Amino acid sequence: MTAPALSWADVCARRLARHGLAAPGAVEPADVAGRICGAHAQIITAGELSLGIRTTGTTRAGVRAALWSERSLVKTYGPRGTVHLLRTADLAMWTGALAAVPQAPGGWPDEVRLTHDQTEEVVQAIGAALRDDELTVDELDEAVAASAGPWAADPVLPAWESNWPRWRQAMHTAAHRGALCFGANRGRRVTYTHPHRWLPGFTPLDGPTALRRLVHDYLHAYGPATPAQFARWLAAPTPWAVDLFEQLAGQIVPVDVDGDVAWQVAGDDAATEPPRGVRLLPYFDAYAVGCHPRERVFPGAAADRALSGGQAGNFPVLLVDGVVAGVWHQRRAGRHLHVTVEPLRRLTAAHRRALDVQVARIGTFFGAEPELTIGEVTVGGHR
Repeated sequence: MTAPALSWADVCARRLARHGLAAPGAVEPADVAGRICGAHAQIITAGELSLGIRTTGTTRAGVRAALWSERSLVKTYGPRGTVHLLRTADLAMWTGALAAVPQAPGGWPDEVRLTHDQTEEVVQAIGAALRDDELTVDELDEAVAASAGPWAADPVLPAWESNWPRWRQAMHTAAHRGALCFGANRGRRVTYTHPHRWLPGFTPLDGPTALRRLVHDYLHAYGPATPAQFARWLAAPTPWAVDLFEQLAGQIVPVDVDGDVAWQVAGDDAATEPPRGVRLLPYFDAYAVGCHPRERVFPGAAADRALSGGQAGNFPVLLVDGVVAGVWHQRRAGRHLHVTVEPLRRLTAAHRRALDVQVARIGTFFGAEPELTIGEVTVGGHR
């Protein structure tokens, strides 16, 4: 049976629509996070902006209210073990799926690495300590050691100024098991708490059900995609992802994209409009990080300018008609927000007008007065 065919333009148009980038709508930040499978938030302002630019009127204060007051968003370790803003209602799916992803042995020497039993003890200790509290990592040091034993506090993990306690290598695992998420900052200090404080009665879904939902959500936002691309997005073994896609045959189907085979959700609709529009995406935006193939999302000079060793996200990018066409940078100075955009292709008058709208939208999001400069971005990529 011949696979249905899609053009690259079809793929771009559908992804733009699914990501809220074709026409941002009057939607809640949490719903945006659900549609794009989470917003990368290692740089918290970038994660907040990723959600805001996909809505018509949400400000930074609105995203923060969704996170800390309404708790419709949760900050935790998501795909690839990186900090994400996820929709709280999806937390059972995320924890069930992430806990089911095979993990390669850590890069620590045997004398440093936690054993399976030690990992179980640490995760249990973390969950108990955070059940009804918000603790800093230093406070967790004491709580975990008191529960699991002094071995958990052994300072064996190389860090910046001194070694960290052994147990900390399991923090991502604890989050993926549903025992830890981020709490509100205590001044400048990060705190951690238990996800049940965001979602009372929360229990991770069983692995197969959670993975089936995650593949569906991923392909809805980023498809068509290959098992290898899904594995890269999730930091999972490619052979495992191949097997997973095979298990879901019939629920997901192969399609032909300009001669290459990828997968999409069965019965998924094709885009009805061509890809169009100008967008400014912040550091580690979900569209730039999750969409493939890299050479088509970052065509020509964009690969050299906006990727770092083949990795996306280290530079904020200018998106034109669904593909990367430049980089940009913002600098806050009091009430003013200085935005510099470095295009890698000629911008038409319509593009310039659309760019002005985008810069104004970012200014509104941050509550600042934006000033746009077209020119070289001299700031290097995020490390």
